[in-house]
Amino acid sequence: MQDRRTFIKKSMVTAAGAGLAAGTTYGNSPNTLINRQERKFVYRTLGRTGMEVPVISLGLDSTKDPTLIRQALDENIMLLVTHETYYGGNSERIIGEVVKGRDRDSYMIMTGALDNNTVDEERGLFRADASGKDLLRRAEGCLERLQLESIDIFILSYAARRESVFFEPYLKAMETLKKQGKARFLAIATHSHQPEAIRAAVDTGIYDVVMTAYNFRMDNLQEMDEALKYAADANLGIVGMKTMAGVYWDKERTSPINPEAAIKWVLQNENIHTVAPACSNFNQLYQDIGLMEDLTLDEKEKRDLIPPGESSAGLYCQQCGRCISQCRKGINIPAVMRSYMYAYGYRNLDHAYRTLCFSGLDAALCRDCTSCAVSCAMGFDVRTKILDIARLQDVPYDFIRTG
Repeated sequence: MQDRRTFIKKSMVTAAGAGLAAGTTYGNSPNTLINRQERKFVYRTLGRTGMEVPVISLGLDSTKDPTLIRQALDENIMLLVTHETYYGGNSERIIGEVVKGRDRDSYMIMTGALDNNTVDEERGLFRADASGKDLLRRAEGCLERLQLESIDIFILSYAARRESVFFEPYLKAMETLKKQGKARFLAIATHSHQPEAIRAAVDTGIYDVVMTAYNFRMDNLQEMDEALKYAADANLGIVGMKTMAGVYWDKERTSPINPEAAIKWVLQNENIHTVAPACSNFNQLYQDIGLMEDLTLDEKEKRDLIPPGESSAGLYCQQCGRCISQCRKGINIPAVMRSYMYAYGYRNLDHAYRTLCFSGLDAALCRDCTSCAVSCAMGFDVRTKILDIARLQDVPYDFIRTG
């Protein structure tokens, strides 16, 4: 057990949070921040919600610090993006305390809920026995933890294939939430088959917002851009996630991806109305806010987004799913690769652990293979990554949760 704990502490926990660029001058507490006044905010309208939001929002999967959340709101960040699974629901509880007493029009909360056991990720579908009543019950839990009567934007997670977006039990449950006034607007979140999911969200006629992975590392950008335009033309709001493409080019974190360049690259697409990068400290918060001073992507920043070498596969898995049919043992490789990215790129062990559990990984299956049949579109050494991250399964969750 000691070796495993050493693995966790040395290789995952001790480094600085995701997205922090070298040379950042902001301190790591609100008392040392500088240049707080006269900030330039760039706003875009979040589709049919009608809300003018800064192009930078706050992703809360990497922090449960109420001071950080409060500071973001004080700096006029409006949209807080969370989920029932973040820190076992504590993210929502903390947000509920932070926003208590604030002007209800000064912030928006985007959260979601779903029983992960209903997700058939290999096919991009929900299982036939998935319950709309369960989704409604989970949404009620979100409201209770947030101490709110209505969620601004409620997310259906793991939307992928058209059939999953149109999946009747969940579609009816989402409509019910809106009719009951418990959700002002409805959203899907999509990690895979994004163009198909985005177009399906428009075609349902009930969704108002799409949250989608979008970054410079994706190899289907033309198809993505066409789908995003389709959604924007239908007046859907679009929130970008996974914008920093894994944050580092290497697991040792010696070669960071320029976070400002990566986010600016995404925001060159005006059909992306806001992005919600993970933020775990004040350095990152003010770095993200500061980049709005000038969204121009200069030549150096463009060069920073070029892999530093031919062998630099990076940490970002684009969830294309091409690997699934190649794996002789049927391992849920996309979920395992997400776990790897959360652990080594974002230093978010809680998210990595939960994603690994969701994958259902049996590492013994991978060890039994003398050679790996998977040819990854991103150039990953899939077997090595699987056996590496599988060690996380042997660490007690209480140890991970307490750091």
